[in-house]
Amino acid sequence: MARYTAVLILLLTAGCASVAPVPAAAQPPVAATQPAAPKPAAAPAKPATPPTAPRVAATRATATPPAVAPRIPAATPVAVPTATAAPLDLNALEAQLRATKAIGVFTKISLKNQVDDLMKQFREHYGGKATRTMSDLRRSYDLLIMKVLSLLQDHDQMLASAIVSSREAIWGLLSDQAKFANL
Repeated sequence: MARYTAVLILLLTAGCASVAPVPAAAQPPVAATQPAAPKPAAAPAKPATPPTAPRVAATRATATPPAVAPRIPAATPVAVPTATAAPLDLNALEAQLRATKAIGVFTKISLKNQVDDLMKQFREHYGGKATRTMSDLRRSYDLLIMKVLSLLQDHDQMLASAIVSSREAIWGLLSDQAKFANL
């Protein structure tokens, strides 16, 4: 489960990358220091100091300009396209699973039995009869989904994608007792 999640996160973040990462050997070491003061710009010419004023004081005053924080441009907000979830159609997903050639007949029967067992465990959990916790049920659900995805990923990528995009919506139906009762 952790590997699947890590791979999924890696793939999602890889698509968002716009700059190639810098190898660790080429990166400068990070030091916890204060940022360097900006280099002083050429000071405007000042009128000559009167002959009675000491020159040392005048050079010190012009040598250290007042500390000015560097201007950092404000980050412009980037419009992130949001994926609108299509309405969940469990009947269509079930029909696609039954029709796919990526899974053999006996494997489909085995998967149906596993789905029925999981549904029975949810009914027992909500009926107060089971000792399985919701996290145990989530683990069983995730394992079943991963098994289906592993069977589909090479031969029916469209259906695998539809299942991945519906995964959390299906869990939302199963984990809510009122919604589960309507299934």
